[in-house]
Amino acid sequence: MAITTPCLNTTEKKHWWLTNRKIVEKYIKDARSLIATQEPNEIVSALTLLDAALAISPSSDQALELKARSLLYLRRFKDVANMLQDYIPSLKMANDDSGSVSSDGSSQQLSREGVKLLSSSDSSDPDQSFFKCFSVSDLKKRVMAGLCKSSDNEGYWRYLILGKACCHLGLMEDALVLLQTGKRLTSAAFRRESVCWSDDSFSLWNTPFPGDAISTTPPRSPLSESETVNQLIAHIKFLLRRRAAAIAAMDAGLHMEAIRHFSKIVDGRRGAPQGFLAECYMHRATAFCSAGRIADSIADCNRTLSLDPTCIQALEARASILETIRSYQDCLHDLEHLKLLYNTILRDRKLAGPLWKRHNVRYNEIPGKLCTLTAKIQQLKIKMASGETRNVDYYALIGIRRGCGRPELHRAHLLLCLKHKPEKATCFIERCELADERDLESVKDRTRMASMLLYRLLQKGYSSVMNSIAEDENAEKEKQRKIALQLQETSANVHSVEVLQQKSRDEMEEKFAMSSPSIANPTVFQGVFCRDLSVVGNLLSQRFSSRSIPVKYEALSC
Repeated sequence: MAITTPCLNTTEKKHWWLTNRKIVEKYIKDARSLIATQEPNEIVSALTLLDAALAISPSSDQALELKARSLLYLRRFKDVANMLQDYIPSLKMANDDSGSVSSDGSSQQLSREGVKLLSSSDSSDPDQSFFKCFSVSDLKKRVMAGLCKSSDNEGYWRYLILGKACCHLGLMEDALVLLQTGKRLTSAAFRRESVCWSDDSFSLWNTPFPGDAISTTPPRSPLSESETVNQLIAHIKFLLRRRAAAIAAMDAGLHMEAIRHFSKIVDGRRGAPQGFLAECYMHRATAFCSAGRIADSIADCNRTLSLDPTCIQALEARASILETIRSYQDCLHDLEHLKLLYNTILRDRKLAGPLWKRHNVRYNEIPGKLCTLTAKIQQLKIKMASGETRNVDYYALIGIRRGCGRPELHRAHLLLCLKHKPEKATCFIERCELADERDLESVKDRTRMASMLLYRLLQKGYSSVMNSIAEDENAEKEKQRKIALQLQETSANVHSVEVLQQKSRDEMEEKFAMSSPSIANPTVFQGVFCRDLSVVGNLLSQRFSSRSIPVKYEALSC
């Protein structure tokens, strides 16, 4: 009895293992049939079957691949990244034992293949067991096929699927490395597989015979996937080049050039991933702030926070900008939000979001930042208590100079309203590839709320500046009126003085005329003048000619 019990236990254990393997194979087969329909509901059902298969056999490579491809098809990129996060290069969490495991697996598979090749004897004919006739080339082909099946075909799909997921999550550098690695492994696997093909296989598959009907079937899946990967790699390189050019221009102090490059990325015809767009909006907000365009900088910070509500850099930048224009109430709101985020990080003992998410701050810097933030909040509360909330610099917000006129204010306000009105605030989401479509409504709600606050701030600034301009105009009019009154009084005084002077001159002339006798009898001067003139004429006529010059005394009257 003691001898038969282990045999029974061994038989039961073997039967149990075979049963689980059959169950896993059945789950995988059913999942493949559901995935082939390409219906979202059916693929969700396939995910349930694959989870059940992985619960029984967690190391099943087929189940893992089908699950990853299903999640990628359903655009659940975060789940794909969480599932394969050990392969993300930026995390530096790759398993060091993967090489040894793959080599052990390949050697085991090779030994099984060797058993299949050399144990094909017929037990019914013992004489033929000593004579084996097989082709060396056939053996080489089958061994190479076993090698490629054992090692590389089981792993390259991880790089391709994870690379696509990282691209949609905005991890462009990681996506580029993963896709290039997967492409290289796929090409190497294809070359190894082609060793076991005959020379006619390529021509039979690629070149149709004359007279045959041209096949209208779509291309094979490896070819279409390769084309997709190539296009994705080209798009990633294009975006990275433009971002590098924009950052270089910003580092060189060419802020308008940096704004132009970032605008080409965020306003391009082809959309960009959510995380990558949030990063570009944050960089463009910094460039706008350096160029003095405060409203545009706040708008880009709002877009960044709409796409990534836990972006610490965007909250700090917007709070700093609002403090610069002395909008202490809105600045205090952002600082309180930032303090809540810091407390959440310290409570969870990790940065917000998954492990693969990029942050511009380290965990060990959070306590010091929290202390500094608390002191700044206290200072702002003291300023608000002292009544400094009404000194907002709306001129810097709108982007106009102090002392400007109504036309300049109207033009600047019209441009800002056309650019930042709430009806157009959600237009940028159309060019954004969201990591999860379920977040669309929440992103739109955050965008509308932030744009409404900015629009109200602009309207308040317009009213305040318009009142200031009206007060300046009224003061200028009052000043001009006073100057006109002074000029009028001065001219009236001058006119009265001139009238008095003219009157005094007239009186003096009258007195002089009454006192002078020559003026009283003017004919005396007239007779003397005419007599002298006639004498001069007679003398001239006697000197130059014998004729006398007739003189009419009536015509010489003075």
